[in-house]
Amino acid sequence: MSTIELTQDTFQDATQAEKPLIIDFWAPWCGPCRSFAPVFESAAEQHPDVTFAKINTEDQQELAAALRIRSIPTLMVFRENVLLFQQAGALSAAQLEELVTQVKAVDMSQVHAEIAAQEGKPH
Repeated sequence: MSTIELTQDTFQDATQAEKPLIIDFWAPWCGPCRSFAPVFESAAEQHPDVTFAKINTEDQQELAAALRIRSIPTLMVFRENVLLFQQAGALSAAQLEELVTQVKAVDMSQVHAEIAAQEGKPH
């Protein structure tokens, strides 16, 4: 599966999916973003069980501002509406592969229990 393009209209639905979502925030003028694009596309092809998405910060300025994107490229990882990872800067293919492996291994029931405990809610 190749990458999908997210917009302000599609972002919320995408983050709520059970399937892990890895988002690349980028812009056409950004050299490191262009260098990272093939690495991101390759990972998307290798992991059909993960959704790989791109958000063009030029076209989606309000969304990028709402998410406090300060530099690009920035990666964000969501699963079941929970932000699991956020980092500015391009990753190598090996680093991205390690991130995908870690995200798939996360026990989301444990994550939701920890969030509930922090918020003082019963499980």
